[in-house]
Amino acid sequence: MSAFSSWFRALLLVLVLAAPARAALPDAPERPAAAQLLPPDTGPAPRLRRPDAARLQELRGQREFQYLEPATRAEQSAWSLFWARVWQTIIEWLNSRSYGHFWRWVFYALFLGAGVFVVLKLLQIDFTAMLGRSPRRVPLAYDTAAENIHEVDFTTRLAEAEAAGNWRLAVRLGYLQLLKSLSDRGLINWQPDKTNHAYLAELPPTGTIRADFREITRQFEFVWYGELALSAPLYERVRAGHRAFQTLVAGGSTARRAA
Repeated sequence: MSAFSSWFRALLLVLVLAAPARAALPDAPERPAAAQLLPPDTGPAPRLRRPDAARLQELRGQREFQYLEPATRAEQSAWSLFWARVWQTIIEWLNSRSYGHFWRWVFYALFLGAGVFVVLKLLQIDFTAMLGRSPRRVPLAYDTAAENIHEVDFTTRLAEAEAAGNWRLAVRLGYLQLLKSLSDRGLINWQPDKTNHAYLAELPPTGTIRADFREITRQFEFVWYGELALSAPLYERVRAGHRAFQTLVAGGSTARRAA
């Protein structure tokens, strides 16, 4: 045991001598002396400056400096409370789980459909043709866009339309024939780009001509623009009204010439 202790002491001594000398630690900084108390202020009291009264009044009138407390529920109107409740319900619904999983995609589909509808409307695409419904075709070779009431042979055209059972075209030809009668007698000034109601405004307010022509115009627009389906008996009623109006216009014109 003594030999082992001697060897251990010798090894420990060698390790201690072989270790590098530690650098001397710097001296701790000296603590600053306690700060001395400032002497009391013995100068004159400060003079407070107040803003100009006119400037204050001007600032009070500016909207940026008018601060209002938010109205409480008791001070709000019933209409404001209603819309507040509506928006609160909408926000809660948008944050619900059902909206996140199902209704969100429904709204996306509706918005997409509305966008497609607007684009198709702007491009003037026929929806009936897209859905497989072909527009009604006029079986007669008759161009309504380039028609001139002073060049149309109404007797022949009406006979052809009635023989083909095209009551809708026959009503249009009968209406144009009445316009020609009114134009020939100087009651209206016919122009290709005029509307039916413009002719109605040109008719004299006295008598029954304007009232009767208003009813005939309403029937024509229902049949031609509204594509109202006509039967043969119903067409005969419309045609009888046209003949009665033409007789009325002819009688009124004869009476004016006699006067």
